[in-house]
Amino acid sequence: MRVLFRAQLDTERSNEAIRNGTLAKLMQASMEQVKPEAAYFTADNGHRTCFLVFDMQDSSQMPSIAEPFFLDLGADVSYTPVMNAEDLQKGLAQLGR
Repeated sequence: MRVLFRAQLDTERSNEAIRNGTLAKLMQASMEQVKPEAAYFTADNGHRTCFLVFDMQDSSQMPSIAEPFFLDLGADVSYTPVMNAEDLQKGLAQLGR
């Protein structure tokens, strides 16, 4: 299932991770793990925020993806199922209207 993963990072913990070089390593490891089709980094509500869109094969992957963000960065994390335009068209076609 395609999901949107959002990690909103704690400012103090992410500042320290930038200073000691662990933020870049964590992001690289996360990207290698989930192989996102899209990755965006921005400030959202005043916090560093990471958005990754990827195909989650099984919900059992959720802890291994989120825990580094929780443990190392004090992040608020969410997973949201999402569709691209092709998925939407396929779903609408199944409505039979």
